[in-house]
Amino acid sequence: MPSSVPPPSFSGVVPSLAQVADLGPPRSEIGVGCLMPWAGKLYVLNYVSHRRGTGTGTSLRRIDADMRMEVVPETKGVDGTYANRMVHIPSNQMIIGPHVIDAEHRIRTVPELVEVRVTGTAMHLREPDRLVYMLGMEGELFELDVHTLACRQLFDLREDLDTQKGGGFLNTHFKDCYSAFGRLVVANNDYHEPDFHGEQANGTLAEWDGVEGHAWTVLSRAPHVAVAGRGDFGGTLFATGWDRASALLQVYTAADGAWRTYRLPKASHCFDHKWQTEWPRIRETEHERFLMDHHGMFYELSPWAYGNRIWGVRPVSTHLWVHGDFCSWRGMLVLGADNASPSQGHSITTAEPQSGLWFGKTDDLWSFGKPAGWGGPWWDTEVRADDPSDPFLMTGFEHKCLHLSQKGGEDVEVTVEVDFKGCGEFHPVVRLGVGADGYAHHVFPAGFSAHWARVIADRAGILTAQFAYT
Repeated sequence: MPSSVPPPSFSGVVPSLAQVADLGPPRSEIGVGCLMPWAGKLYVLNYVSHRRGTGTGTSLRRIDADMRMEVVPETKGVDGTYANRMVHIPSNQMIIGPHVIDAEHRIRTVPELVEVRVTGTAMHLREPDRLVYMLGMEGELFELDVHTLACRQLFDLREDLDTQKGGGFLNTHFKDCYSAFGRLVVANNDYHEPDFHGEQANGTLAEWDGVEGHAWTVLSRAPHVAVAGRGDFGGTLFATGWDRASALLQVYTAADGAWRTYRLPKASHCFDHKWQTEWPRIRETEHERFLMDHHGMFYELSPWAYGNRIWGVRPVSTHLWVHGDFCSWRGMLVLGADNASPSQGHSITTAEPQSGLWFGKTDDLWSFGKPAGWGGPWWDTEVRADDPSDPFLMTGFEHKCLHLSQKGGEDVEVTVEVDFKGCGEFHPVVRLGVGADGYAHHVFPAGFSAHWARVIADRAGILTAQFAYT
């Protein structure tokens, strides 16, 4: 008989669907590495702190339309640090962690990848009908045949991209990859205090054309965490990262084959270490548009770049959660977290490894924290005369203040320009004088806003320009 009880609706955390690991030993974390809707079910793959065997009770799980969760029996005993998910359209299979799953939910596991901390999967540039790329956190890059599961290592990116300065395992943290427009792009978010002080630069954003024997091109030595796109749709690629001055958004536009750097505020300094950024994502969560999670803030992001410029970047809200992944499923937005980690005994007040799943509407994000943050284009930066800074996001914040300082040098005049149309056309707003070893600030009128702001100094020097948005 039809039930008279209405089906459940959700807007918030569902405790019965929490990801909980056992107490070990060892006692590790259980973060949500990836969420993937597939063939009517929601797959949840969680991860431990390090390699396989450093935590117990983690696995691949799936949730059905009635919100019932089960451990996928074929994957019991396969634990590790996995954070990759992709649908291979030509073969109609989903790849998540070291597993390949067809439309009937039949699961095959790649033995060579079980011990690899797989963090990214991308379409192959030369044989996309048969092969995919699989990226490991320690820089292992594989070529996987999705039909036979034959797996071949192509690169050790620690060597090819020289990411081992300062010592091996602790200085390699590849987080994501994506391929389109004849390039495979990888991101490594290594960042420690020596990076903050400028004594080393171990982060990496790099690309490769897919031709064996061809070298990689390093695009940036800042730490980067996410790479995303929508294939040929929109003609863009996006990568997120940060440096000590601000959060970073790198944008590739296929129309002119160029990368451009945009800067965004940091909503929190808690993400300024490679171990505390697991994993900010750029995902399509509503029709043909992106939701971007970056340094403690959600943004709306358009895949289109008119005139090779983007301006559809709008802050939505701040948050405290470390989100491993998020997706759309059955009309809901699903957020997966990494909430509590005993960290193999380092956190003695954290009793149980666990992480939650949040279900709601995308528009519920507006009820999270109000957009706020700080950052700018310069932080004790060697600035050349009349050289414009990178654009810094200005829209979507209520109160805005700019702080300027310099170390040594002569008196300098700094011009603040804004791009209110978003197409790269800047106009001067105010000019501020900064003396030798001096300081100046400017408070913008309440409600004043533009898409982007930038600063230009009339003399060379070591300058800082930081915006505070409250």
